[in-house]
Amino acid sequence: MNSKYDLLTILGPTASGKTPFAAHLAARLDTEIISADSRQIYRGMDLGTGKDLADYVVEGKAIPYHLIDICDPGYKYNLFEYQRDFLKAYEAIRERGKLPIMCGGTGLYLESILKGYRLLDVPQNPELRAALEGKSLEELTVILQGYKTLHNTTDVDTAKRAIRAIEIEEFYRQTPPEVRSFPELRSFIIGLDISRELRREKITRRLKQRLEEGMLDEIRRLLDSGLSPDDLIYYGLEYKYLTLHVIGKLSYEEMFNQLEIAIHQFAKRQMTWFRGMERRGIAIHWIEAILPMEEKIELVMQNIF
Repeated sequence: MNSKYDLLTILGPTASGKTPFAAHLAARLDTEIISADSRQIYRGMDLGTGKDLADYVVEGKAIPYHLIDICDPGYKYNLFEYQRDFLKAYEAIRERGKLPIMCGGTGLYLESILKGYRLLDVPQNPELRAALEGKSLEELTVILQGYKTLHNTTDVDTAKRAIRAIEIEEFYRQTPPEVRSFPELRSFIIGLDISRELRREKITRRLKQRLEEGMLDEIRRLLDSGLSPDDLIYYGLEYKYLTLHVIGKLSYEEMFNQLEIAIHQFAKRQMTWFRGMERRGIAIHWIEAILPMEEKIELVMQNIF
């Protein structure tokens, strides 16, 4: 594959049509897709994460995909593991002489690959944990703010997460950053641009469709398999609101309305992240999501060789 790039990247907010586009492009290029979705890695979490595995079949041909269905629900997969697993899949695809396509909407996963973050696998520190045990979230937040460089300030909304964030900071303080390097990849990055009105319409339609397809049954099945409600609520969005309905905390109508609003807000946050990536020097080539499939593919083909 004589492209001037090492990787193709397709990103966009939820409901912009990333997966079908990536699959059709992969069919055209005879290549494989690496998912950049932080929830589709979990087995058995299908409708709630919008896997749409049928999209990976184009004209009767199955498109190989990676980093979907690789963990059991309840496992707390992290960014370091994503980079490690991405590299493994990426190198295997390149060895087969193909140009990999990374496709997804998890901004942190995408940016960690495109900017080549150097991450370290931070082990647990039992002594530090013992010393921090019993402290309130407020006290832990003050300790966390005492570190000069904050690598991990997102989602520090529980004492458990704050302790883990402090553990990471302490490890970074004591470990030289050049211990592990990540290769620089030249990627052509395509963003699917969808109008706010169409995005909202598609989100609502898709939510209704997935509920009809049995999304509540998926939640019940996961709970019956031994996962606690808190384990599922941790994954947010569909898993949070549907679980709250199943355990009797929300009516069906409350669940639907609150979830719909949350997904719209999530899509807005995704776009904010992508705009931030552009400000941080990542060039995204935006194309209209509503263009015919063949036209979108041709736009990419003209740019990658």
